[in-house]
Amino acid sequence: MTPLAPYAAHSDQSRGRLHSEPAATPRSEFQRDRDRIVHCAAFRRLEYKTQVFVNHEGDLFRTRLTHSLEVAQIARTIARLLNLNEDLVEAVALAHDLGHTPFGHAGQDALNACMREHGGFEHNLQSLRVVDLLEERYAEFDGLNLTFEAREGILKHCSLTNAEKLGDVGERFLDRQQPSLEAQISNLADEIAYNNHDVDDGLRSGLITLEQLSGVQIFARHLNEVRARYPTLNGRREVTETVRRIINTLVLDLVNTTRTNIELSGVTSIDAVRAAPPLAAFSPALLDEHRELKRFLLHHLYRHYKVARMSSKAGRIVTDLYTAFIGDARLLPPEYQARESLEGARAVADYIAGMTDRYAMREHRRIFAVEEIYD
Repeated sequence: MTPLAPYAAHSDQSRGRLHSEPAATPRSEFQRDRDRIVHCAAFRRLEYKTQVFVNHEGDLFRTRLTHSLEVAQIARTIARLLNLNEDLVEAVALAHDLGHTPFGHAGQDALNACMREHGGFEHNLQSLRVVDLLEERYAEFDGLNLTFEAREGILKHCSLTNAEKLGDVGERFLDRQQPSLEAQISNLADEIAYNNHDVDDGLRSGLITLEQLSGVQIFARHLNEVRARYPTLNGRREVTETVRRIINTLVLDLVNTTRTNIELSGVTSIDAVRAAPPLAAFSPALLDEHRELKRFLLHHLYRHYKVARMSSKAGRIVTDLYTAFIGDARLLPPEYQARESLEGARAVADYIAGMTDRYAMREHRRIFAVEEIYD
């Protein structure tokens, strides 16, 4: 096994956990983090949370769970090529969406609007809240008690106001420092994964077409490569061959550019990585193409009228639930009634954010549909 680079995150040099525990032997500390994430309830709920398409719209579309698995696979590949800590990037990738609301970004936007006077809502901060507080599995502490390095990687961005409240994990935002390279590449692996699987799902749904995507440089170039090599290929295989080539191009470019940045920076420790500018990056040319694809998806998929209709319904469900629970805490399950009396709106946001798509729709029917009056 190739040894880790000196600037990688070494589990035996971790900055530790919020609550001290015996060593994870024979596992490493980051392996323990990963295992705790995989076994937690919030991770299982990702199976029924929207990525772009609501879960019931089709069995083959990505969910938050399959998205997280794809991010982990891409991130581990990059980490291996750069001699970084694969266990840490896997833990960060698997945990990064634990705090996401039902109904994807539509649900998040609606809940953020509801919570505007109570500090707002951001799924990235909520993911940290899940692993630090909300999971209830262990006798001696709330949350999952993950290592500092895993928690740091989950918290991709944060306002200075929020950073001041987060203790050690918020310090880098106040000090204008970077997270570990493992956290940096996990963040970019997330972008690679969702751009490309949204292309795949968008084509599968029929909301975007190959003809439209042929005007996007990175897609057109790889589609032409596939057609030149396999002139009789069509349908799903043509799409899959194109998407997998785009992912490969982005991964290799990210690895090569990041390796060059590391060499030029001269970093020799994780502390030096934190003090340096961001080191994980795409080359300027690939970054431009990557952004062009993101803009295409924004205008042609995420703003498609059918997606907008789903988003509008999702927003109403989340807003209705929040308004009902804030107006009458007796509508909450007993454990959340107790928390609402102490934490107010934040407890309501925790309850809604933890819902799956189908559970949120079921709760909405239970509260507002006359035929559900006795449920």
